[in-house]
Amino acid sequence: MNTNNLESIARKITGILFAQQSLASAGFIAAATLNSIVGKELSQNASWAGVPTAVYLLAGAFSAFMWGYVYDAIGRRKGLTTGLISGVIGSGVTFYAIAIHSFALFMVGMILTGIANAAVQLGRFAAAEVNKPEHRGRAISNVVIGGTVGSVIGPFVAGPAGNLVNTWEIDPLAGAYLIAAILFAIAAVVVFIGLRPDPREIGKEVAEKYPETIIRKAQASGALSSSKRSVFEILRQPAAMVAVISMVLGQMVMVLVMVITSLHMHDHQHGLTDISAVIASHTFGMFAFSIISGRLADSWGREKVILSGAITLVIACIAATISPDVLPLGVALFLLGLGWNFCFVGGSTLLADQLSPAERARTQGFNDLLVGLASAFGSLESGFIFASLGYNMMAYVSAGFALIPIIVVIVWMIRKSKLQIA
Repeated sequence: MNTNNLESIARKITGILFAQQSLASAGFIAAATLNSIVGKELSQNASWAGVPTAVYLLAGAFSAFMWGYVYDAIGRRKGLTTGLISGVIGSGVTFYAIAIHSFALFMVGMILTGIANAAVQLGRFAAAEVNKPEHRGRAISNVVIGGTVGSVIGPFVAGPAGNLVNTWEIDPLAGAYLIAAILFAIAAVVVFIGLRPDPREIGKEVAEKYPETIIRKAQASGALSSSKRSVFEILRQPAAMVAVISMVLGQMVMVLVMVITSLHMHDHQHGLTDISAVIASHTFGMFAFSIISGRLADSWGREKVILSGAITLVIACIAATISPDVLPLGVALFLLGLGWNFCFVGGSTLLADQLSPAERARTQGFNDLLVGLASAFGSLESGFIFASLGYNMMAYVSAGFALIPIIVVIVWMIRKSKLQIA
């Protein structure tokens, strides 16, 4: 296949992945807006407010590694479709669980939607593998930016959807989960029909046509004897380690603050409209600037983008403690989302640089396993820290975690600079 055809197919695949990311993120965000409130209401215990999101994230974490193998076995198209169908079922279960006031059944729904989210998140790497190396950052960002649609639609459907189901004499909190099921179903149809040819096959052709990736250079120079290293061998490489640490801790910091902010506002007598506005500000920060972060990763450098993101996370955590009012929290949560985006896009691009086609799906799946475990830990701990020490202390703890990727990136940049001089 010639270069022009490959580029045309890459644009089409990236566009389909953008569409499914837009639809799926709207569904995930609509539900995430209310998870901590539902957790408290169904369990009758504020300490358990973060448990539903923790269960959701743990399910996503443990299934991410599985999805890596599934994607290799049946392809990206069938894998994504299967994941989205899991989201449809999971959202239906959570809707029913709220209707009958069952906390245990709600957890089952959270598990299924967490599994779906893991499948959807791996879609960003499918965009990276079909684009040539110098366009990977923007390819990933063009998929992640689909979340901007979700950031606008997701939080704001909670209120109207709640009013709708309230007319059926069902708890208004259930409405967002019904909308999520519908959005996942549409996304599954889009992927099943539109994601052709499969990105797995196109990725192999791209790797052959553009052998100038880091991994190919290393093989050509004899630095690597095999095109398929173990996951742990890959993660021992400094660049891969920096990429994973930035994504893992960036996600955990974001989750620690974001998950409990809805409950924090609810306790200060804010209504669903105000809560939705703050969460929308946060998710807008998470996704809207992906087009910038991706291009900066390609032109400015992966490590500088990660460093900027980690610094922004520290600022956001401190800013969140200023006031429980809508505007200050909205600004702080926006910065929290922006910092996460720079860590996520920069880290994803840096990791993609290190991998051959045979190493991609399982290594990226293992990375998302670690990301999910860290964010699940953050979600679970956020409820307990909030209940025992308060919102501000939780934000300060989060800022401390955000300092770690700053240190790691700076050390790596200094070492790279010394090696280049030598």
